[in-house]
Amino acid sequence: MDSVRSDRAESARRIPLALKILVAGGFGAGKTTLVGAVSEIRPLQTEEVLTDAGVGTDDLAGVEGKTTTTVAMDFGRISINEDLQVYLFGTPGQDRFWFLWDELAFGALGAVVLADTRRLADCFPSVDYFERRGTPFVVGVNCFEGAQQFSPASVRVALDLDPDVPVVLCDARSRQSGKGVLVTLVEHVAARRGVAVSAN
Repeated sequence: MDSVRSDRAESARRIPLALKILVAGGFGAGKTTLVGAVSEIRPLQTEEVLTDAGVGTDDLAGVEGKTTTTVAMDFGRISINEDLQVYLFGTPGQDRFWFLWDELAFGALGAVVLADTRRLADCFPSVDYFERRGTPFVVGVNCFEGAQQFSPASVRVALDLDPDVPVVLCDARSRQSGKGVLVTLVEHVAARRGVAVSAN
């Protein structure tokens, strides 16, 4: 009986390990959508309505239906088990908010760079940022309805990625698809560190 009590007390005292993952990419690539789709909690979002003040600053080509934008970050959480939690931080996509990135990136395990093939060049700043910092990342190609589809190999060539950077197709609206991208990132980080990852 004492053993059961002490096990419960030990469990209550344990602080779960937290992993931090960034979700980055260009304006309108689906970062807020992805964080919201995979988070087990209601995500914290700093969405603001696009106004006339952004005309000439915010390029809406290809995303004309977009009405809001992230001005600080998105935040979500996934509990893997009682000892491990994943915290997701979605970065703002516009360059005028990039000053926040260093704070958001501090202590991150790695990053997902969401790519929108309608505006693929918008990925370059994110890719460059993580390459310069040496932060492991994967590219998730968000497959928008009505947009021309490209293979991961074609996107890899277009973004001039290193051969070891995973490129996966995804649907940011889908919880399962989003989780698949995150699993790919964790496996990529583990492979770089020479650590085996169990699928269970």
